Amino acid sequence: MRALAVLTVALPLASVLLAEAPFYSAASIVNAADNQPAMLAPNTIATIYGKNLAFGTKAITPDDIRGGTLPIVFSGTGAQVLIGSWYATLYYVSPTQINFLVPPGLQPGTFNLYVLVNGSAGPPIPVQLAAASPALFQLDAENAVATRADGSVITPAAPARPGDVVVLYATGLGQTTPPVVYGQLPTQAAGLAQIGDFSVLLDGLPVDPRAIAYAGIAPGFAGLYQINLTLPGSTAANPELRIGLAGLLSPPGLRLPVQP
Repeated sequence: MRALAVLTVALPLASVLLAEAPFYSAASIVNAADNQPAMLAPNTIATIYGKNLAFGTKAITPDDIRGGTLPIVFSGTGAQVLIGSWYATLYYVSPTQINFLVPPGLQPGTFNLYVLVNGSAGPPIPVQLAAASPALFQLDAENAVATRADGSVITPAAPARPGDVVVLYATGLGQTTPPVVYGQLPTQAAGLAQIGDFSVLLDGLPVDPRAIAYAGIAPGFAGLYQINLTLPGSTAANPELRIGLAGLLSPPGLRLPVQP
């Protein structure tokens, strides 16, 4: 009878634990810039959507960055992301979403990704990492995030002009020189290691590389890259904007607000 009583208690408990295990899928792991499932790359900001991903909701604050070290867990949330044998640093966690940084020390290949909540693991999802996975951050569904040299945001109501210096923001541009240090907030500029293979395309045409003053880490923001670009004098109105690295292009369809 005692064994039966234990079994009677254990079965509902097991059901509760199973119901509360983290749940997500390959289709719900996306590049945070464009929100599209695709190959990721080292030092890429990514997002996991799912259920039971954390006990609570927490976004990173300056207090969470101690001695320049980024957190791999937020107190009280229980959530961690493991890729291969590396814990990802975290930007945001909630029961339905986690924003994290793919560890920069990983090399291209396939790695199992797990979400752990208080040590309880969700399903292993094979994640393919490429050398690059370029994606531009979006202002809205149609336009890329871009600023002028003075930091003011470029919008359809306040467009750029041909000849302006603009700053684009991206993730997924891979290794830099010097390399990014795992777990550390970058404090200085670091250009793309594959800068010779990097391109900016306006309406499908590559911009003269000499117009790209800088492409690399945005200091003070882990996983964020910036591209400082002088728009050609011939830039048309609201051109489609894409970036490319190592033969891979950011998704089509985004535009840069420009009025000649």
